[in-house]
Amino acid sequence: MQQNLFDLLSKRQFSDPHSILGLHQIDGKKQIIRIWKPGSTTCQIEVYGKTVEATQVHDAGVYEYEVSSDIKPTDYRVIFPNGKISYDPYAFEKIIGDLDIHLIGRGLHYELYDLLGATPKVHQGVAGINFALWAPNAVSVSLLGDFNDWDGMINPMRCIETTGVWEIFVPGIREGEKYKFEMMTKEGGRKIKTDPVAHFSEMRPKTSSIAFDVSRFHWSDAHWINEREKFRFGNVPISIYEVHLGSWQKDEGGFLGYRELAKRLVEYCKKMHFTHVELMGICEHPLDESWGYQVTGYFAPTSRYGSPEDFQFLVNTLHEHDIGVILDWVPAHFPTDNHSIAKFDGTFLYEHMDPRQGYHPHWNTHIFNYGRWEVSNFLIASALFWFEKMHVDGLRVDAVASMLYLDYGRGPGEWIPNYMGTNINLEALEFIKHMNSIIHQRFPDVIMIAEESTAFPGITKEVEKDGLGFDYKWNLGWMNDTLRFFSTDFLERPDNLSSLTYIREYAFNEKFALVLSHDEVVHGKKSLLAKMPGDESQQMAGVRLLFSFMICFPGKKLLFMGGELGQGIEWNISDQIRWDLLENDPNASLQKMVEALNLFYQENGALFERDTERESFEWVSSSDRENCVIAYMRKGYKQRLLCVHHLLPNALHEYRIPLPENVRIREVFNTDSSEWGGSGIINPANDIESGHGGPSIT
Repeated sequence: MQQNLFDLLSKRQFSDPHSILGLHQIDGKKQIIRIWKPGSTTCQIEVYGKTVEATQVHDAGVYEYEVSSDIKPTDYRVIFPNGKISYDPYAFEKIIGDLDIHLIGRGLHYELYDLLGATPKVHQGVAGINFALWAPNAVSVSLLGDFNDWDGMINPMRCIETTGVWEIFVPGIREGEKYKFEMMTKEGGRKIKTDPVAHFSEMRPKTSSIAFDVSRFHWSDAHWINEREKFRFGNVPISIYEVHLGSWQKDEGGFLGYRELAKRLVEYCKKMHFTHVELMGICEHPLDESWGYQVTGYFAPTSRYGSPEDFQFLVNTLHEHDIGVILDWVPAHFPTDNHSIAKFDGTFLYEHMDPRQGYHPHWNTHIFNYGRWEVSNFLIASALFWFEKMHVDGLRVDAVASMLYLDYGRGPGEWIPNYMGTNINLEALEFIKHMNSIIHQRFPDVIMIAEESTAFPGITKEVEKDGLGFDYKWNLGWMNDTLRFFSTDFLERPDNLSSLTYIREYAFNEKFALVLSHDEVVHGKKSLLAKMPGDESQQMAGVRLLFSFMICFPGKKLLFMGGELGQGIEWNISDQIRWDLLENDPNASLQKMVEALNLFYQENGALFERDTERESFEWVSSSDRENCVIAYMRKGYKQRLLCVHHLLPNALHEYRIPLPENVRIREVFNTDSSEWGGSGIINPANDIESGHGGPSIT
């Protein structure tokens, strides 16, 4: 019987090597040490400090040595031909406990990042690393690394009961070890994969996972963590700077590191009065040109800029200076790269088998099977990892619409309706609700933001009220309608004014963030500056006007890097943004205006205190097509601001605003000020008296 098990072990068809290797009781007085040294003809072990020869009992490389019954795993070590001496991995008890097994089976183990992957720890008095992997359909799984010469025969892992989780504790190895997993499939094939729960990976194009302890960083951001909850509830200013670290600023040799970026980002964001940064492309990904939206490392900051500890330093430094950190996070799809989770154990494990459900034609990627408990668990644990271990303050969830609609990007016959015959992905819907519920239960002070491009109802409604539970939604309708209008030729703007004023009709359907994001300055869409009609000065004036409209309109704010510089070209991931433009007065003046506008926004409660209330916005004038002027009142708890936007390049003098009451008004910000590079045609600093027909302004 035992020889048959040895045969299976040697053929890579055995799922419980610990049951036959390591220490085993013979009778009440004796134990057998059974060593696995495939390919060898001799085996020496050190027992109680004495070197002895073990007896070969199977020609594949199984050896035995009989000892007294009180021997412990730390009482013997295996001696290798190269002189290396190490404890026997198969002598140690399993680390995954009964509660872990129960939670994994139900898809409720939200601390997967502490259980799976490579976890440095002291086990039974010995320091080493525990490796664990979910691969329920594999016939066998082996650990590969420098420590075993990347030989899949050396360290077969054991499958823990019915969980599909494989585990091995390797004593004596430390952080920094590179590793992968090798699986034998039911079809007789072989898969070599990186760790889906790795916290660190090699720099692309290499793909090995790297053992790393993300729990040792000493945080000093308690003051920030204790105060950040206020950003969830809508009545505080949020001004987000969207940044791709690799193309924000570069070194002559390539990428800057997280630690250098921390210093520069803090200095810049404080100067520009941004409250948060939103970081693109942080989750590990193999292809730069994907911008980080084809993720292979859901628990790993990209190694392009340093180690996980370096990333923690970046977050901590931003927090020390009262700047929040939001990450782009992509649970909608994953790439087809062979080294990652696609067909992970030889089966469609994380994705659907049917390409009408499991393949995304837009992006040539796989779609997660949200109906599988373990997959849902994997994604929720990923989100929690970034909050727990990396202290981020929010996630911007990418491509939510592609998750919600079964026919997203598909034609007739290319998708499968749900059981009710509709196009809603009910499993994704429940996943999102469950995800947001768990996140807000465990971290009630973080924000979840949806990038959702349709009018799907209840995105920011509470889950308890049958909503999806997000805190904010990108207002892509505002972005599209606004940019379409601002791109319109001056002669055509009067006839299109209603397309801009219509934005008010849906401005309070959700809790919105107004965004001028990276998506709008790529793929031939032109930069913000280049979208504007007219000559160079008119284009720059158009950008200033656009920014003022975003600041004044209800919703939190987001600006993609480079927009504040007045770049004339689209964003290019291979180059840094055009900092050299600041040598030109118009560009430097624009940047200075964005700085002032952010501060103005944060100092005036009328612009943020009641963002989600319809009563906070009142039209004063929305139909003056001849002059192409719109005016509206923003109302805070105590303050009112009159916002007036003249949408044509000609100057208007003695223009009357039809206010319903006689008031005295004072101009507090004008984007046409010469200080910002404008014409300097502004209203005097003294009060403007409202007479018959309303106040007269220029």
